[in-house]
Amino acid sequence: MPYLDFLAPGIIAQSALFIAIFYGIQLIWDRDAVSHVNPLSYEVDALRGLLVGGAADLWTDFGVLVLAALLGIACASALLGRLTR
Repeated sequence: MPYLDFLAPGIIAQSALFIAIFYGIQLIWDRDAVSHVNPLSYEVDALRGLLVGGAADLWTDFGVLVLAALLGIACASALLGRLTR
């Protein structure tokens, strides 16, 4: 198994976890910082943060998959082939 084929799934998972962690931290900071001036409830604001974070995470992971496929990594090419059907 080539080294890049071995590393690609871990890099994709790491990028997803990295973004999820930082959007979670941002939700906590936002709750603490603007809880007194925000007209929306915390639940609505948290849902907004989760949706924005999820969208950003999907685009980042898709970008990593495309880059991996351009580098010729087998698992990324197979996964992109399944996603484009």
